[in-house]
Amino acid sequence: MSYRYAVIGSGRQGTAAAFDLGKFGSAELLLMADSDRSQAEQSSARINALLDAEIAQPLSLDASDTEAVIAALKTHEIDAFIGATPYQLNLSLTRAAIEASSGMTDLGGNGDVVQKQLLLSSEAEKAKIAIVPDCGLGPGMTTTLALYAMEQLDEPEDVYIWDCGLPQDPQPPWNYKLTFSIGGLTNEYFGDCLFIRGGKTVRIPALDELEILDFPEPIGKLEAFTTSGGVTTAAQTFAGKLRTLQNKTMRYPGHLAQLKVIQELGFLEEEPIDVAGETFIPREILHTLWEPQIRAEVDMRDLAIIRILAKGKKDGKDADVQIDLFLYYDETTGFTAMEQGTGWHAAILTIAIASGLVPHGVIPLEKAMSGSDFVGEAAKRGFNVIKLDL
Repeated sequence: MSYRYAVIGSGRQGTAAAFDLGKFGSAELLLMADSDRSQAEQSSARINALLDAEIAQPLSLDASDTEAVIAALKTHEIDAFIGATPYQLNLSLTRAAIEASSGMTDLGGNGDVVQKQLLLSSEAEKAKIAIVPDCGLGPGMTTTLALYAMEQLDEPEDVYIWDCGLPQDPQPPWNYKLTFSIGGLTNEYFGDCLFIRGGKTVRIPALDELEILDFPEPIGKLEAFTTSGGVTTAAQTFAGKLRTLQNKTMRYPGHLAQLKVIQELGFLEEEPIDVAGETFIPREILHTLWEPQIRAEVDMRDLAIIRILAKGKKDGKDADVQIDLFLYYDETTGFTAMEQGTGWHAAILTIAIASGLVPHGVIPLEKAMSGSDFVGEAAKRGFNVIKLDL
């Protein structure tokens, strides 16, 4: 059986996701939609060349125009689509998916938006579709691999998650390069994180709780700190079942100190301020000044790391399980590590939706697919998920 897919937002992550849909998802159509027609055309041409097939088609589409999105989904009879747009559009895309009876995943990143999407679950059920928010690398694969770690224990109790996307060759002053939207990045650095501590869902401030982790050379030491949007719904799903669940973002040492200066100066705030009689939003100023300095080149060699540590009981004894995943820039396809981790995770869930393997409704990621099933799919993509019994 073949399926008709759409990717709304044909940038880096969307293009990687579409490639995976075309390679593994029995696709007869990959509709590449973007407000920038040339971007949609470039993405379609790249996918068709990589797949040696003419299944990707460009479409000029304003993702903020809900009626236009509904019309496109209906006209092209889309079975399932990926919302690869900024998180602010995920709620309206969810409504469009329900109206068009098309399954959907998105790249998540904002817990408040996800909570609003979940409120539409009964409507999605009536439309007989599945919608899974919060796919991607983190949130996304971090949660799915945490599930996999928990499945290795009879009684999981504490789960710790660390993840990152970094340049292989860090350059000062930032030692960091951005491979997704600047708005998604600064969203992670602002507000509170939803964690589980002492069995209860709690809020922990972002940019806090610094720790240092060691990795094999040439990676070496990385610092880790709290960022928002990492586990979202899982912090509620597993409350009362786990004693601890938390996620931290990793960077090369010294980066958090730079972020704290940005935070203390107020550049992450979204409330307008007056400057010499003109009104400005501090975060928009930061985006304007900072993005040109950290935006990654298209062919930047990067790496992405996910580490999970699960503690609990196995066969009546204390047991620890560590899960590691290291992704690197793919010289064959030209996809970065972040594009693979983000786009291919979303594609795996989208294929599952189109195939009828996910229950109808707006389904939290941790309830949509088991960790073991995902690892099996990831292996087909060449992801080497390492399991260590500590």
